[in-house]
Amino acid sequence: MAQDKDLKTPNVPPLRFPGFSDEWRDVQIGEVGKVVTGNTPSTKESKYYDNGTHLWASPSDLGYNKMVDSTQTLLSEVGFSKTRIIPKGSVLVTCIGSTIGKMGMAAMEMSTNQQINSIVVDESNDADFIYYSLMSRFPKYKGEIAVQAVPLISKSSFEKLDIGACELPEQRKIGKLLSLIDERIATQNKIIDNLQSLIKGLNDKFHDEVQGEFVSFSEIGTAYSGLSGKSGDDFGQGSPFITYLNVYQNNVINEDDFGLVTIAANESQHTISYGDVLFTLSSETPDEVGIGSVYLGESEKFYLNSFCFGVSIPNKDRIYPPYLAYLVSSTKF
Repeated sequence: MAQDKDLKTPNVPPLRFPGFSDEWRDVQIGEVGKVVTGNTPSTKESKYYDNGTHLWASPSDLGYNKMVDSTQTLLSEVGFSKTRIIPKGSVLVTCIGSTIGKMGMAAMEMSTNQQINSIVVDESNDADFIYYSLMSRFPKYKGEIAVQAVPLISKSSFEKLDIGACELPEQRKIGKLLSLIDERIATQNKIIDNLQSLIKGLNDKFHDEVQGEFVSFSEIGTAYSGLSGKSGDDFGQGSPFITYLNVYQNNVINEDDFGLVTIAANESQHTISYGDVLFTLSSETPDEVGIGSVYLGESEKFYLNSFCFGVSIPNKDRIYPPYLAYLVSSTKF
């Protein structure tokens, strides 16, 4: 029996390429490369942003395709010189805010804002493998910090997160295989982008120089705020609420994705109804403020993130909610 207690289950994955038999090991992120936290050039200095050509990523630029080859904001040469520049192949991870855990990989030399930590992977590891290894572990990390009001992983804590690792030849094979699949996904996403561009073009055309009745939201509905008076202990369990990310990324919202918040019986918190217009109210990234969406879900027991506000539209005969969803996402609006 004493011998049985000494037996150790080998640390090997259930699926692997033939020819490899060495055990895997857990290593800390700080052991596979240098971690760089991004920064933001002063937005008061227009010279840092005018005629920009250098990529500067915020969380809104991550999580769509693996390779980050474009960003919503570009920096000028002088603006880029004020940032912490990272090389091509660096692994980008959002570590602050509601979009924590969104990832990407630098397709070229670039920089990021302070919400993102980047791993400049060293030569003894494969950057693609590190990207996928971290992606597989991050749901566990996210679950551990989800109870905070503003999710946060500091640079020092990020460097101590553990990921699975193997010998470099095996890393390269795994990284290459999964990268090929991601490349196929990127190709399909380009097709989707083209269709979305078509929708946007038609939507803008429909609303360009439109004639007819013009009304303000105050004439057709009542504004309300999102969650208030909430602390970190209130999040992670309880009733569902629409997150900031839901509002920012989708012009139509349903119940597919949400967070959880504890609502006491005596609390006065506004719930969302079908057809309500929702707007982003506050963000560290100016481009993310004022984005509109419309709730087209069935449930009336959803709450709204505190960084957003809503407008309740009681008369659905006057304003058709699906139409309103496209109106608030049009360029003219």
